[in-house]
Amino acid sequence: MRRLPPLAAVRVFEAAARHENFTAAAAELGMTQAAVSYQIKVLEERLGAPLFRREKRRVVLTDAGRAAAPPITRAFDAIDSAFGAIRAADEAVLTVSTSNTFANTWLAWRLGSFQMKHPEMAVRLQTSDAMADFGSDDVDVAVRAGLGGWDGLIEDLIVPIDFTPMCSPGFLRRHGPLTPEKLLDVPQISLHDPWWPFWLREAGVDVPEGPPRAGVRLDSQAHEGHAAMAGQGVAMLTPFFWRNDLAEGRLVRPFEQVSTRGYAYWLVYPQARRGTPKIKRFREWLLAELARDLPSPV
Repeated sequence: MRRLPPLAAVRVFEAAARHENFTAAAAELGMTQAAVSYQIKVLEERLGAPLFRREKRRVVLTDAGRAAAPPITRAFDAIDSAFGAIRAADEAVLTVSTSNTFANTWLAWRLGSFQMKHPEMAVRLQTSDAMADFGSDDVDVAVRAGLGGWDGLIEDLIVPIDFTPMCSPGFLRRHGPLTPEKLLDVPQISLHDPWWPFWLREAGVDVPEGPPRAGVRLDSQAHEGHAAMAGQGVAMLTPFFWRNDLAEGRLVRPFEQVSTRGYAYWLVYPQARRGTPKIKRFREWLLAELARDLPSPV
């Protein structure tokens, strides 16, 4: 069994011995000079031998202190090297968790530019609609959909979630012109989605009570948008994610009305890791990329 003195005091001694100056040691460690003196006193009492001689305006190592200082410095160097290897390995890989929709409609298309900007770092993208657990999953940052308010996490709002019906031009030609009321009679994609009755009621449609009628049911907006482009029906989609498909004519918006339930996409990461360099770099890149794509406020 090791009989180690208090490691906090040993750390203070190592810095004070290197500098042979309590003031310089205090500055290095972010402590007061009085706190350094106290820790040295604790260590000397524990060892039963003085480590410094107090002389006018300075301290000098005793023989015991001079003998102890080099191996303790080497031990701290070894500890720093061991943890440095872990830090370097951690900094070499960034793991991002996000939903299938955000990955497939935006992030996967852009992530290569982050990799090119930081070639020293490997980027791993995990896509799942399940919420990542920072305590158990190997994840550095996540993009989550919701209302925010997750305990212990830093949250940056990145994309407000709004929605409106969209379909392919061919579908609109076959079934148009569409009105909000007529949407109840044409094929709708993922009718189980609560966005449907919300948008329809805001449009003044009397939505029938009871379970939705049968139809194509998909598990993410990414799949719903592609089904709509294939002419399978009308999907309730977020315009931001499908702006290129709208601009290039693969999708059309039959209505001006856009609804929202207050949800958004958020960049989240643990508060304890807010100063991690790779997380800071990813956050800066993500916000800059989104700023170029998001519409400017009117």
